Order: sequence, then structure tokens, then C-alpha cells
Amino acid sequence: MSTEPRSDARSRKVTTRSLLQMKERGDPIAALTAYDFTTAQLLDSAGIDVILVGDSAGMVVQGLDTTVAVTLDQMLYHCTVVRRGIERALVVGDMPFMTFQVNADEALRNAGRMIKESGVEAVKLEGGSKICPTIRRIVDVGIPVMGHLGLTPQSIHKFGTYQVRATEPEEADEVRRDARALEDAGVFAIVIEKVPATLATEIAQSVRVPVIGIGAGVGCDGQILVTHDMLGLYTRFHPRFVRRYAELGKAMHAAFEHYVRDVKGREFPDKDESY
Repeated sequence: MSTEPRSDARSRKVTTRSLLQMKERGDPIAALTAYDFTTAQLLDSAGIDVILVGDSAGMVVQGLDTTVAVTLDQMLYHCTVVRRGIERALVVGDMPFMTFQVNADEALRNAGRMIKESGVEAVKLEGGSKICPTIRRIVDVGIPVMGHLGLTPQSIHKFGTYQVRATEPEEADEVRRDARALEDAGVFAIVIEKVPATLATEIAQSVRVPVIGIGAGVGCDGQILVTHDMLGLYTRFHPRFVRRYAELGKAMHAAFEHYVRDVKGREFPDKDESY
């Protein structure tokens, strides 16, 4: 019997290849979002497999109502500071609205900037069959692409609502076709957001690449949430699919109030906290 120590799987660098191996083993993929160095370090040390630098930063960091106004330069900034805090997780950067929709050449140029200037290891594009030629162009030069189907937040003005998608047979069939098209185009994984659990499970079982769900049931190959949602930091709305693992917003508010009282009452700083 070998005397060599067994390597801890949680210490190995996560890659697009290892995500595929996780799907093949039936090992669920844990993913969350990050927008800053400190959070990225905490997520990485906790064993998160995939860290998405999401354009959701527009809502939970910038205070916007949608993700539509987020710019490429803003995403480059967030991706850069997140990447500095990562050793193990695979870091994926969101391609913001209108950075990949105009044409494949512009999309490739912008994806290249994400990889070269920020250090992320992959990019994520929203959309189905219509953007597959663009995805092929990006993948062909060696840039891994993650797809995103179902509720695609960059299309919120088209949808007009954040309600669940693909509840009708026609749209469900479209999502099925789009998932197969994304796989054929070369994506390494697909995020499926806010669709019926039965549909997401069916798609996860029908494609070779990992399917990571958000509001899409337990039958996916992995799960992702917006970190600010699951920590109770972003409270403008609370989607049904978000489990609150902490109420940090309330705890921070109480701490800030305590600080104000101490300062106003001249109880901070005390002698031990002064030079």
C-alpha cells in the first residue's frame, strides 16, 4: 500500500476540466458571487468551487435597479480585485450587456480583455442559439465560456418581469434547444436561472456539461446564489429560491448603531484604544 499522503480534493485548483469530472462523479458544484478581494478570500477558503464575478454588482454594489447599465471597465475592476483573493476556485467573469451582442469580433476583443487584464479564467454570456456563433469564436481562441439560460437579467426589459421562465411548453422547448446548442458551441457549463425544477433536471441529464442552477431545483449539477442575497445583505427583495444563511445586514446595522452610541457618549476610544 502506498505511503504517500492523499491529496485533499478541496485544495486542488478547480478548472473547467475538473468541473466536468465533478459532474461525471455526481459531486455537486458549489458556486457563489464575489465583487471584492475580502469576500473572494473568504469564499475560496470555505471551499467554493466556482466564483462568479457577476454583473449583479450593478444591483448589490452600485445600487442600480437592473444589471443593464454595468460597463466593461467596471467588470474589469471587480474581476481584478476578486482574482487577487483566489487560490483554488475557478473564477468566471460576467460579460456585461452590449459587450458581446454587436458582433463576434467585438465580443472576442472584450472577452480577451477580461482574461488578459483581470486574470479571470472564463467568461459568462447570457443567451441561447442566437449567440452560439459568437461563443464558438471565443472558445476557438482558447477562452472558456459559461452559458446562461432561463431568466437572463440583461434581458429584463424584454421580459418585463423577474418571474419564473419556461413554464409554457413553447418556451420550455426553446430552453431545451438552447442548452443543446450551447453545448455544441463549446461552453464548459450552463447556468439555468428560475425555470421549473423538472425542466432543469431534464436538461442537466441530457447534456454532458455541468448545469448550475439558481432557482432551478436540486436536480442540477450544482447551485449558485448571489452572495449578498444569501447573507441577508441585499434586502430590496427576497426571491423564493434564496436561502438566507445569515442576516448580516441586521447584524451590521446593529453594530453601526452601537458605534454611534459609543462615539456620541465618548465611550470610544477608551485608554486601551488610545496612544
